Amino acid sequence: MATVSLEQVNKVYPNGFHAVHDLSLDIADGEFMVLVGPSGCGKTTALRMVAGLEDISSGTLKIGTRTVNDVTPKDRDIAMVFQNYALYPHMTVAENIGFALKLRKMPKTDIEARVKETAEILGLTEWLNRKPGQLSGGQRQRVAMGRAIVREPSVFLMDEPLSNLDAKLRVQMRAEVSRIQRRINVSTIYVTHDQIEAMTMGDRVAVMRAGLLQQCDNPQVLYDHPDNLFVAAFIGSPAMNLYEASVTEGAAAVRVGSQQIDLPASVTTAHSGLAAFAGKRIVLGLRPEHLPASGDARPGPTLTGDVDLVEALGSELMVHFTIDAKRVQAEGAHDPDAEDVAAAGEGVARVDPRAPVKAGERFTFAIDADGMQFFDPETGLAIW
Repeated sequence: MATVSLEQVNKVYPNGFHAVHDLSLDIADGEFMVLVGPSGCGKTTALRMVAGLEDISSGTLKIGTRTVNDVTPKDRDIAMVFQNYALYPHMTVAENIGFALKLRKMPKTDIEARVKETAEILGLTEWLNRKPGQLSGGQRQRVAMGRAIVREPSVFLMDEPLSNLDAKLRVQMRAEVSRIQRRINVSTIYVTHDQIEAMTMGDRVAVMRAGLLQQCDNPQVLYDHPDNLFVAAFIGSPAMNLYEASVTEGAAAVRVGSQQIDLPASVTTAHSGLAAFAGKRIVLGLRPEHLPASGDARPGPTLTGDVDLVEALGSELMVHFTIDAKRVQAEGAHDPDAEDVAAAGEGVARVDPRAPVKAGERFTFAIDADGMQFFDPETGLAIW
């Protein structure tokens, strides 16, 4: 086992494209670190530099106490799991798992023992004599993990290993991968574009955009206290409602479209930086669950909107509504096809299943004021 340290690591390709900018990350011994972000954000390039599959243009990469910038991949004591499994179709599961040990010329009895132990960890014991073509996608992915585990590396690298699985199997395998990683307690860097995958699996999550690290923290901190608009919009499903707004003189309220939302003292105290924006534009952020119920039944700030659609999910209602304020689109955080909807002022609230809300009617939502977020529209940074 080992730590991994990236110190101001850069990747610039010969054509001048700067794929990764001054990336600094420290992965603790045994930690599960997830790199997440949209396609092209540099997360896979960063992983490949750790693996030695991409040269580092500048900066320092350490595995344990050793600087490995110029160390070959095979000498870095890492194991990588790819999204396409990379299994040998003509070999059995046991032969696939043990192949790396065979190349090391390890005694056959030792190989068999290590393969057996690895298969038990992964729940593959009864399939050891089968070929990859006889396995399900989830089983093949576990075999791919077995090939990495059996080598007993210091660091695991995983490049979107679940992206080829169907939705139900991905949920199951998320739990499996997390369970296995914790059992073997090896430092792991895991790349995904799926923020739900990142939030449910990572000890810490590093959010990247356009080659730059946006924020790195545990999942709950990213969700509750995003550093900027991009993280706020990218993390969370459904996404945070982000609206153009303005702060009133005295910073005691914000105006969103034609509505004024009075701010409790707890909010103005927690976000004392709002005072500097009195009379100025800001971006207001509200998570769907921070619009929990009818404002008529609860004291405090409210938001009224026209209900477009109500989705009954049993434990809750997902209410799609519109207000007369422009919704802010954080560049790169959403599918471009959704931009027209976002600009129309549509929002989403997560409310109690017994709330008297119906499509085609106006509804007043209570606001969980302590969950409100505020951002500088010029810099995108959170206001505290």
